[in-house]
Amino acid sequence: QVRLVESGGGLVQPGGSLSLSCVASGSGFSTAAMAWYRQVPGKQRELVASIYSDGSTNYREFVKGRFTISRDNAKNMVYLHMNSLKPEDTAVYYCNAYTSMGASWGQGTQVSVSS
Repeated sequence: QVRLVESGGGLVQPGGSLSLSCVASGSGFSTAAMAWYRQVPGKQRELVASIYSDGSTNYREFVKGRFTISRDNAKNMVYLHMNSLKPEDTAVYYCNAYTSMGASWGQGTQVSVSS
């Protein structure tokens, strides 16, 4: 199974940018479907963006044009580059991997957008 560790969260002003990183260990990363989710207290965890082993990507409408997901299979890394951040982007962001062994989650990293 894949083990995931996120980093890069923090506090940023509205309109600012932030990049999240997720490093994976264990087998299966190169063929895994990877994704970023986010969650705010009292709400369900929601998908933000996903990237597949062939490099194809999908984005939720509320981040299209602002966020970019990418991966580096040589480094077992997946990234989320976030631009034009809004206060409503404030959440704990989680890295997710889906392989034939099932789903794995990181511990999450807090992103706060506030002036």
